[in-house]
Amino acid sequence: MTKITLVGAGSAAFSMNVVKDLCLTKGLAGSEIALMDLDNERLDAVYSMAKSYSVAMGANLRISKTQDRRDALMDSDFVIDTVLVGGHEQQEIVRSVGEKHGYYRGVEAVEFNMIQDYSTTFQGYYQLKFFMELATEMEELCPDALLIDVANPEFEAGTLLAREKKIKVASYCHGYLGWIEVAKALGLDPEEVDFQVAGFNHNIFLTRFQLGDVDVYDLLDEWIENKSQDYWSNYKQKNEFDIHLSRAAVDMHKLYGLFPIGDTVRSGSWKYHYDLKTKQYWYGEFGGPDSEIGWARYLNTVKERTEKIFALAGHSGSELLSDFPPVKSREQIVPLIDSIVNDRGERFVLGVRNDSAVAGLPSDVVVEIPVQANQKGLSPEKIEPIPERLTRMVLFPRLVRLEMALEAFLKGDRSLLLEILYRDRRTVSDVQARQVLDEILTLPFNEQMRKHYS
Repeated sequence: MTKITLVGAGSAAFSMNVVKDLCLTKGLAGSEIALMDLDNERLDAVYSMAKSYSVAMGANLRISKTQDRRDALMDSDFVIDTVLVGGHEQQEIVRSVGEKHGYYRGVEAVEFNMIQDYSTTFQGYYQLKFFMELATEMEELCPDALLIDVANPEFEAGTLLAREKKIKVASYCHGYLGWIEVAKALGLDPEEVDFQVAGFNHNIFLTRFQLGDVDVYDLLDEWIENKSQDYWSNYKQKNEFDIHLSRAAVDMHKLYGLFPIGDTVRSGSWKYHYDLKTKQYWYGEFGGPDSEIGWARYLNTVKERTEKIFALAGHSGSELLSDFPPVKSREQIVPLIDSIVNDRGERFVLGVRNDSAVAGLPSDVVVEIPVQANQKGLSPEKIEPIPERLTRMVLFPRLVRLEMALEAFLKGDRSLLLEILYRDRRTVSDVQARQVLDEILTLPFNEQMRKHYS
């Protein structure tokens, strides 16, 4: 029997997708699903829905719930983490403090990492602390389990654990699926296209884009030359995340030599992020998902979706089937587990320790690349060369940010937090940097962080 533990199971939409996919995966019949969350109300609701759904599907699954993380972890084979300590609520408070002191979109929004809930250094302290505690417990209670991380900051967290802990870790981000939208825009069937991406989480680029003997990059460049202007003038964005072929994406491709994929398009340098007007030029009417418009839309969508799902708690299985149709989601968590358990050797894009898979990058950092998954583990495929300009101008600067964040966290070094602020283009004085840091550290929910960096 395979035991799969969901830590942070109160994330209802994600947890129900995992349950649904498990119900639809014959190779994992008989598995135990341990749902764990500190919020008992949310945990009870997800547990109730998961039980009703699995019964309605006739699935052979054992589902349990607990608020005790150690109990959930005991003898697990796979641990899936979705935890965001403090939630978006605390992140938004920290962001407002940053903006009060002149840091547009907050102190965590910096070049090559403009993602609004990707706290790496300041509020990221709690995420990194949580990951270390979780990994320590896994070393004791389920040392052979694979931790599948879907919580940010994946790059920092994965690298921290790869260096400091002995457990097996892989991070999963569905942003890489953005390559499918690019292929469709070119009129191609994604099923017929051979692709490869490589880089760091939220900094990945198409290293291979092939249709038989045709280099799809030639088709992409032709589209940029002949159709992009008309596209930008007339295309109606579906939502704030619909930026796969935005001006920013094309500009990054021209500058660095490879096309950015998924969340990578949201980052880039300050060129795309000076203010709302700048963001709207590069990303469209919403300014991308990380502008004040786009992020407010996203948070509202999350709120509405969560409320809708929790309103289903207590409904019958047949009612749940209408809201969660029995069709596999696009998420690759369950297929990954199935491929490992049943030795299928399928291909996935995951964050794994580099170990020389990507030339020119340190072996002890986590890279996001395609791997083959089977009972022996995760085996990286041969990665196509990455242009030197991209490595030096995008990946190296992002790596420096990681190194500073991890050293500050591990050593409790307040001076490094200030140094990170001093290097921020929005900082105009020592006084400004010290004031924003002091105010963040004195927020009521940051008492632990304040003591850590005392």
